[in-house]
Amino acid sequence: MKKSNVAIILGIVFAVVIVLMIGIFAIVKSSNGKTTAQMLKHIKVSKAEPVKAPISLDDNSLYDELPDISKYPVAVQGNGQLDVEIFTSGEKAGNGNDSWLIDVANKFNKEGKEVNGKSVSMTVRSVPSGTAADYIISNKYLPDIYTPSNTLFGEYAIVNGGNLELYKDRLVGNTAGILVKKGAYTEFKDVISAVQSGQLNMGYTNPQTSATGLNLLVTLLQDGEDNFTKFNQNIPYVAYTTQQMRDSASNGKLDAILTEYQTYINDENLKSVYDFIPFGMRHDNPAYICDKAGKTDEDLQAIDEVINYCLSSEMQQIATNKGFNANDDYKTDLNFTGAEVSQALTSYKLTKDNGKDIIAVFVADCSGSMYGDPMNQLKESLSNGMQYINENNYVGLVSYSDDVTIEVPIAKFDMNQKAYFQGGINGLKANGSTASYDAVVVAMDMIEEAKKDHPDAKAMIFLLSDGYQNVGYGMGTITPALKESQIPVYTISYTAEADTDAMKKLSEINEAATINADSEDIVYKIKSLFNSQM
Repeated sequence: MKKSNVAIILGIVFAVVIVLMIGIFAIVKSSNGKTTAQMLKHIKVSKAEPVKAPISLDDNSLYDELPDISKYPVAVQGNGQLDVEIFTSGEKAGNGNDSWLIDVANKFNKEGKEVNGKSVSMTVRSVPSGTAADYIISNKYLPDIYTPSNTLFGEYAIVNGGNLELYKDRLVGNTAGILVKKGAYTEFKDVISAVQSGQLNMGYTNPQTSATGLNLLVTLLQDGEDNFTKFNQNIPYVAYTTQQMRDSASNGKLDAILTEYQTYINDENLKSVYDFIPFGMRHDNPAYICDKAGKTDEDLQAIDEVINYCLSSEMQQIATNKGFNANDDYKTDLNFTGAEVSQALTSYKLTKDNGKDIIAVFVADCSGSMYGDPMNQLKESLSNGMQYINENNYVGLVSYSDDVTIEVPIAKFDMNQKAYFQGGINGLKANGSTASYDAVVVAMDMIEEAKKDHPDAKAMIFLLSDGYQNVGYGMGTITPALKESQIPVYTISYTAEADTDAMKKLSEINEAATINADSEDIVYKIKSLFNSQM
């Protein structure tokens, strides 16, 4: 073969290789680096004609949506003639080192305790402190004993009509604290100052649901509302759950987080990376008695038997082995009334966004898999949750199945917009496939346009779905643009069989919460989320 022919062939091969490489690069780039505008060109988007619908002006209570107490199954079931049921926070009725009250109850129920010849037993039910307070305030379900992490939710429940009375101020000792990278700070006030000056990225838990977050709120408000506002304006986000915040810390996204000493001391990873700085009120797990006046003498004697057993040296040693009753040298004179706690939560709702506008788009899954109860619950939770969205927010509604529909463009959430929002909700129907990520892209574009008029606004997306995307863009394609936008996507699952892994991964991109719930308690959880974020 002539050298010239060989050169031509090699040249052709080289050109083909270059073309293939360019093509592969283009494919990779198109799948991983598309902007919102570029992706939008390939999404079929329609705009519905906005329709107004009547809205309720009744001040419906969040308590109305509390699920049946069976949603929080008992960890230990007593079967005595005089059974004492305890509502407890999770660190005392979980797994491993968080199982102290479970161990106590199991041992107590083998003791054969009696009052006037009647057998006495313990039942333990793990209910988050804030949710337990809601049950007690609403009188929807009353335990015999309520033991939150600290007295804040207990006193809050009392001042809001809960039939409670402080019975013991301590069952086991604990403290709330800020975890900071080792060697960085030693004083609480210095950590707060560092956050206020923008030198430290810190996360904290929602004070409307977390006793630790509530402790931080009331502590900061001791020095005035401006003290909390200055602190909060430099917080990258507020975690809906403690686990979400801890995940962010483990990913290196936060320099400081909130936790309790008992959690810290039992986690080797936390101990190796962080110092613990106690703050605020002690978390000594008080015991409140519910409806004392309605109890018989035998009931009260049975409660005495249970509480005294919890305080016995043997049970306290078990608690110590699990990380409680440590750090007892931390003392504080702080104490807050129920009225002060109520005022603090009201201030939080009004000031948590530091005067910034909020722009939110609700993205509703209307695919065929949402047919029936999931769709009914989605519509009910949006309708009932509207009252917890402040009127100064800017809100829009998107639905999707095979394609995406802008049901209600973003506008200020005044009475007019609420009527359109309700009309959009009423018209939602389930059918077709599931283009979840296409809908998220549309919501991102809507927010980007709205931010042109409100550049300092805080943006968020709420995706209400069962999570099963099967048409349109995939998560990997939209992730770079979503990261760039920094818009958190709160995901809410509407079926027990939902693709929760996909929903969780989507929420984790920009540090948002994932709510997994079934049809019994989704409305309550949605309203709680709106109450905290909107």
